[in-house]
Amino acid sequence: MAKKSTSVKKKVVKIEAVGQAHVHSSFNNIIISLTNNSGQVISWSSAGKMGFRGSKKNTPYAAQQAATDCGKVAHDLGLRKVKVFVKGPGNGRESAIRAINSCGIDISEIVDVTPLPHNGCRPPKRRRV
Repeated sequence: MAKKSTSVKKKVVKIEAVGQAHVHSSFNNIIISLTNNSGQVISWSSAGKMGFRGSKKNTPYAAQQAATDCGKVAHDLGLRKVKVFVKGPGNGRESAIRAINSCGIDISEIVDVTPLPHNGCRPPKRRRV
């Protein structure tokens, strides 16, 4: 007998006018998430989702395209003002912030939350040739 397919209810996210934008920019990709103040994701996008492959994913143009895609969806749902949290050393950080601003979403604050080690891990041994 075939399994009965159970429908999974989509989580209802409360969308307010004020929220947060999380920009995670690594050396290989850039991921933009627009959330409400409690951290529930309203819309997200990445350079890989937009169709960029390989080394093209970590370009400012790819970050701009991903942020524009994410910002339009959130603006249509009612997000108007965000506080931006930027994490990582990648290329498209500034262009992603500019693209979010150009979608009609006001940026109130930009915070860099890149994790920095306080002399954490021991480095590898020196290379002998």
